[in-house]
Amino acid sequence: MRGLRQYGGVHRALAAFALIAAFALAGVTLLPGAARAGENVFVEVTPNSVQAGSRVHIRASCDNANDRQAEVTSDAFDRVFLRPDNGFLTGSVTVPGNKAAGDYPVHLRCDNDRTASTTLTVLNMDQPTKGPATGGGGTADRGTGSMLLLGGVATVTGAVVFGLLSSRRRAGS
Repeated sequence: MRGLRQYGGVHRALAAFALIAAFALAGVTLLPGAARAGENVFVEVTPNSVQAGSRVHIRASCDNANDRQAEVTSDAFDRVFLRPDNGFLTGSVTVPGNKAAGDYPVHLRCDNDRTASTTLTVLNMDQPTKGPATGGGGTADRGTGSMLLLGGVATVTGAVVFGLLSSRRRAGS
């Protein structure tokens, strides 16, 4: 009897801990505003900032309706249908090259009437048609290159002649 009494407090403490842990876990999932299992609706655009004329990839989830297509609309690219792909809904679309720069809402409408939104930023930076005018040798004299070549040839020829004359003088001494 004494052995059971000795460990009885430990058993009660473990049972109380288990009960508290069970209530804590249940409370986390029952709190208002907390995401419940299965409620996972989102849309994401990658990259979320693009140059007009670029292609974007869209990935979304419609909770338990990821086996059916969904529609995504935006003033940035009009409309695209997402198709099931490895547990998500995916698709790609090109932002028109003449699209004005700005932030565009992207709206997901699921087949189960769930919705989600995100933002796509379109950049429309003017691209230069030619490189910048950095000089590129336009100020250099046209005859400079050939003068340098002739000077180099003369220097090498002089060194060879000097070497030959020096070797003859040593051999003759």
